Order: sequence, then C-alpha cells, then structure tokens
Amino acid sequence: MSDDARQSIQKEYDHYTDSVRVRNSKVACALVIALMPAGIALDWRVYPESVPQFLVVRLISSLLAGLVLWRLFSKKLSQTETNLLCAGWWVIPSVAISWMIGATEGAVSPYYAGLCLVILAVSTVIQATMKQSLRAVLFILSLYVGACLLNKNPIEWRMFLNNLYFITLTTIIVMSGNVFYNRLRFREFTLRHDLAESRTKVEQNNVKLDSQNKELADTIQRLTEAESQLVQSEKMASLGRMSAGIIHEINNPLNFATTGLFTLRKKAKHVAPEQQEEYNDILTDVEEGVSRVKNIVSDLRMFTHPNTDNLDQVDVNEVVTSALRFLSNEMKDKVDIKQNLAEAQVVHANRNKLIHVFVNLFQNSLDALKSKPFTNGEHPTIWIESVDANDKVALLVRDNGPGIASEHMGKIFDPFYTTKDVGEGMGLGLSICYRIMYEAKGRITVRTELGKFCEFKLEFPKEPKANP
Repeated sequence: MSDDARQSIQKEYDHYTDSVRVRNSKVACALVIALMPAGIALDWRVYPESVPQFLVVRLISSLLAGLVLWRLFSKKLSQTETNLLCAGWWVIPSVAISWMIGATEGAVSPYYAGLCLVILAVSTVIQATMKQSLRAVLFILSLYVGACLLNKNPIEWRMFLNNLYFITLTTIIVMSGNVFYNRLRFREFTLRHDLAESRTKVEQNNVKLDSQNKELADTIQRLTEAESQLVQSEKMASLGRMSAGIIHEINNPLNFATTGLFTLRKKAKHVAPEQQEEYNDILTDVEEGVSRVKNIVSDLRMFTHPNTDNLDQVDVNEVVTSALRFLSNEMKDKVDIKQNLAEAQVVHANRNKLIHVFVNLFQNSLDALKSKPFTNGEHPTIWIESVDANDKVALLVRDNGPGIASEHMGKIFDPFYTTKDVGEGMGLGLSICYRIMYEAKGRITVRTELGKFCEFKLEFPKEPKANP
C-alpha cells in the first residue's frame, strides 16, 4: 500500500473514530447521570455523616453530565468542542470522586476504586484511542494524588502506595487491552475500506460491462437489420430479373390478343343481329380481362424496376390504386376499402418503394382482419386517408382488426420479428417499410387499441420550393 493510500485511510479512520467516540460518549453521559446519584447508597454505608454533602455533589455531577449530553446532540460542533465534551463525561465523576476522597479519609478511603472504574470505562465504553486513554489516566492519577496530599489527615503511605499500585495496575491492564483492541479495529476498518473500494470497482465494471453489452446488442441489431435488408435486396433483384423475362413473354401474347380483339370488334357487323348483343358482351369481358392483365404487367414492371433510388414527386392516388390492384383478388368481396385522399395529393418519395410500403401495410391489415370475428353489423374495413399539414404530409392506413398487443409494440419494426404462424411471414415487411420511409426522410409510426383498431401513419416532409 502506498504512503498516500495509507494516509488517506488513516484520515478516514480518524474521522470514523471521532464519530464513534461522540456516539459512545452519549452512552457514557447517560451512565454517569444514572450511576452518580445511585452511589448515595454506598455513601450511606461508608460515610453516613457525609451523605448530605455527597448527595449534592452527586446531583451536581449528574446535572453537568446532562448538560454535556445535551450539547453532544448539537450538529454544529468544532473539533475542540467535540474533544472537550467527549472528555467531560469522565472528568466530571473523576473530580467528584477525588473531592470525596479528599473530604474524608484521603489515602485510606476505599473510593479510589471509583477512579479505577472511570479508567476502565474510558477504554471500554467510549473505545478511546491510546493517546486519549493516556491523557485520561494521567489526569485521574493527578487528581488522586492531589486529593491525598490535600487531605487534612496525615498520609497513610502504606495505603496510599497500595491504592496507587492498584490504580496503576488497572491502567496497565486497560492500556494493554486498548492497544490490541485499536489495532484490531484499525485492521477491521482497513478491510472494510478495501471491501468498499472493491465493491465500487465491481459496480463501475458492471456499469461499463452493461454499457458494452448494450453497445454490442445495438451493433448486432444493426447488423441483423443490414443483413435483412441485404436479403430483401437480393430477393427483389432476383424478382426483377425473373419478372423481366415473364413480362416479355406475357406482352407478346397480349399484343396478339389485343390485335385479335380489335379485328373481332370490326367483324361484329357481320354477326347475325340476334347474336349482336351477346357477341359484344363477350368481347367487352375479354377486353376488360386483357386490359387488367396489361395493368398488372405494367405495375409489376414499375415495382421491379432497377432504378429505385431516385426520389420524386409521387401521386399518392396512383400509388394507392396500384397497391390495391396487387391485392384486389384477396380483398374482393371480403374487405371494405374507404379512401379519403386529397385530390392531386403528392409526396416526395420513390414511387416503386412507396407502392411496396402500401402493399405491405394492406397485406398486414388483411391478415389481421381475417383473425377477428365481426358482429353487430360491423364489416372488415381498411381506411386510407391523407392529412396535409404546414410542413409535412401524413398518409394514414387504418383497419378495424384486433390491434397489436402492448408487449409487441416496441418490436414490430425489428427485422425478422413476427407474430404470425411459421410459414406465413418472415417478419421483414414492416422493417422494410421503416427503412424505405427513412430513405425518404420520413417516418412511420403506429397507434393501436387492442381489439378495436390499428393505424399506421406515414409522414413525409414537403419538398422545399426551388429558389426563383
């Protein structure tokens, strides 16, 4: 242990012993207050003629000890005041007993034993240090010698030396025990101090470890998200390559079918009049089917177009229409769609990616609506609304499904987190939506009430106007 560390511990130990000394001095004062008047019984047996005087002295001693005790409870004491008060409890009875010795038989008085008790109490009750005990012993010995010398009777040297011997012997025994006790107490304090420092270091290391664990968990989460985005990008790239070939193969037959329908429409005049109506209805149905296929192919081409990084002003109505067309077969006659979009509402985003966002949100709503039983005339419904604020545009997608439980709310945008059964979803949809909105300088939030609704809000900053 370095000298600085040893000095620091010694300083803390001295402060600790001071607080212990004050606490124990309060106990000692209470003992003086109680025991000094009780000694009148001994006075009545040994010095009955001096009982009135001794009673006054004992009561004064108790009163003074009470004043010391009251003062010790003060919180604003200087070091000098503390030292004087902590000595007061043993000075008071020592002076009183020495006066009784001097006022009666001097060296022959058996009251010297009271001084031995005070010496014993100094080391045991208040657990004084070696220096404090030594000062108390010298003071008490001086009082005893002075009381014997000032006594009116001649000194009985044999008894004087005998009593002085016993006082000195008591002092040696008490001081020896005091030395060993204080060594043990200092060692114990040092061990507690080292233990406290070790505990503090462990707590600091735990805090540091927790911080590192949190940082590691955040890093793992970012890597997981990046991995999921990479997987999704690869899937989209594969889908784009596959779709390009499929679109080419579908377009050629569509062109033949369109040309054939045009020719059939021109030949309609040669059909018998009674068959004209049925003929035209069939042609109309076929034309609508071919047109629908063309729209799907067009949407698929846009959805898988390789240029998906550019941001532009996108017509929200067109995006929503395209997304609904992708899921029209699942929604038909099953879900009510209610739109409240502002006319010519635009947002600054990537068109194809925004379609992807709406497809994911609509698909989640459809899956949720399937799991909720509807009663009292309520129907599965999806609401799509737009809110144009001063600095941003908000698009709302709301359904009256079962909502999201509170324990899932903090994780729904995490990659690979899903509450669906195995095989029904990978948990990438909302994380992709979150990423797309982040790329568009926007954000996606959710508001829900279990058993009643779930609402996703897409917020886009308005495109700043160009300087003139």
